[in-house]
Amino acid sequence: MHIAGRFHCVYTTNRCLCTPNVLYNRIALFRADHGLSRRDLAEAVGVNPQTIGYLERGDYKPSLDLALRIAERFAVPVELIFSLTPSHRWPTPCVAKEPAHDEIRDPGRGRV
Repeated sequence: MHIAGRFHCVYTTNRCLCTPNVLYNRIALFRADHGLSRRDLAEAVGVNPQTIGYLERGDYKPSLDLALRIAERFAVPVELIFSLTPSHRWPTPCVAKEPAHDEIRDPGRGRV
């Protein structure tokens, strides 16, 4: 077993299995957009709040099950949260937000 560039490689009898060392994520961005604390998200997906912190910092890679539960909580495809490429290349998430009460207008009277 050794590290080859950005990949962690394990050699078996006739092949090399390589996996990326870095898994980028946008958990903190989605949490902020949805107004969730780490504790709120942790409770929603069934893990310890520290796990969410480890994931956000890149100290821990989620299992497939956990990645899917996180994506399901935000109602987006898992690829919008996790990627093998840095986040600056990803599209910005579209999170529909309800207007604040003072932004709601009655067409004939102005603000409600």
